[in-house]
Amino acid sequence: MTALLHFLRKNSLATLGGLVLLAIILAVIFGPMISPYGPTKLDVLNKLQGPSWAHWLGTDSLGRDVLTRVLHGGRFTLAIGIGVVTISFTIGVFFGTLAGFAGGPVDMVIMRIVDAMLSFPALVLAIALAAAFGPSLNNAMLAVAITLAPQFARVARSQALAISVKPYVEAAVSLGLPTRRILWRYVFANGLGPLLVQASLSLGSAILQTASLGFLGLGAQPPLAEWGADVSANLQYLRESPWVALSPGTAILFTVLCFNLIGDSLADWFNPRRRNEID
Repeated sequence: MTALLHFLRKNSLATLGGLVLLAIILAVIFGPMISPYGPTKLDVLNKLQGPSWAHWLGTDSLGRDVLTRVLHGGRFTLAIGIGVVTISFTIGVFFGTLAGFAGGPVDMVIMRIVDAMLSFPALVLAIALAAAFGPSLNNAMLAVAITLAPQFARVARSQALAISVKPYVEAAVSLGLPTRRILWRYVFANGLGPLLVQASLSLGSAILQTASLGFLGLGAQPPLAEWGADVSANLQYLRESPWVALSPGTAILFTVLCFNLIGDSLADWFNPRRRNEID
């Protein structure tokens, strides 16, 4: 862990992404201390007011404080990203590792299902699933998790195929160790690196896809504060009051960019050649 932190500190983009992401997380956590307004408090007499000392990012079409909406929406957005990746990671890694280790008919059935899901663009599949499940934040999370799981399954399968032929795995099999223990302690544990890289990159994708569903009305429903839904609700005021849509949109941009920078840096860390070049 110390070596990893040292490597990330020497990577300027990873350091920048980590610092900006930390600032976003702290702002989201301590949002009520930064902005005293309620996220759903209406003040129609002061609607579409520009940025000022009273409202740092102005107000929206209903007089709600935009900064407060962004900070509260960040709680849902970050929680959504972590929840979606946790679900997709668990499902995808389980079936991918099982397919790569077992091989034969098990591998064929699982990977054909994965191939069928990967044949659709991720966002198109998420839109179709969210529309079928019904518009809500929980259904949007489930839809995005289903679309991301095949990516984890692919990576987990490739890792399992490479690790299953290692001498220590063959020795464990010959000693008669339980399959569950072999999969967990030998196959999964030794193939965790690329999966963590995929997870860090998928956090950005999960946030972006969930925000896209919210933008289309298939995710968070009013008056809940959520970045994608807030962009959609205020898009018609972009010309005369650009801050109402640009504020949550910029929050999405920087959050996704930070996760991508960190994910690229982790990919370099798990690549010995790139790690030595940076060291």
